Amino acid sequence: MKHSLDNYLDNHFIHKSNWLRAAVLGANDGILSTASLAIGVAAASDTHESIILATLAGLVAGALSMAAGEYVSVSSQTDVEKADIEREKLELKESPELELQRLSEIYEQRGLKRETALKVARELTEKDALAAHVRDELGINEISHAKPLQAAFSSGAAFSIGGILPLLVALFMPLTHMEYYLYGFAIFFLVVLGILAAITGGSNILKAIVRITFWGSVAMGLTSLVGYLFGVTMG
Repeated sequence: MKHSLDNYLDNHFIHKSNWLRAAVLGANDGILSTASLAIGVAAASDTHESIILATLAGLVAGALSMAAGEYVSVSSQTDVEKADIEREKLELKESPELELQRLSEIYEQRGLKRETALKVARELTEKDALAAHVRDELGINEISHAKPLQAAFSSGAAFSIGGILPLLVALFMPLTHMEYYLYGFAIFFLVVLGILAAITGGSNILKAIVRITFWGSVAMGLTSLVGYLFGVTMG
């Protein structure tokens, strides 16, 4: 029975939301940031080496920044969760009846009759009071529970995978019209990413493609304009 329940839960897209969000955000940022940087440099430079160096530097710096930022962010969330759990332990110790009533009210607000809600609250409290309050009062569960190292590694790795793609374009495409090669391949990479994310997350593929390509085009277009204006000024 438990095995069947696990299989049932695994089929729901919400159970993929944490790692999918980190992977898509990281890969999208890797493609977009690195490609935009490369396009800006390509528009202002006439040497292949400077484009490759800038793209590589952007890839390394971006991946480290992404991992560090995600670690700090998720660590802060973990600290808040731990503080709330400790406070809940204290409240359960000092006023168990009040906490039981609070839990009962939560179930009643979700649609259970008052008698049923109180019965459910009592049974869950007898089994594991803290677990019941952490899950139903604080809203912390295995899906939402913060894991700083995992989030940092996932984001940094996803950014690196996405950022390598524009770097390969900069390495192997000719210098002439380099910015157009970078833009075209970046859009292609973003479209593929949007399709994969939509399929994995069960969302609309067309909406995902339009969203990711539109904002990607805006970002790369503005960066290219800055690089062009910078190149003209320096020239």
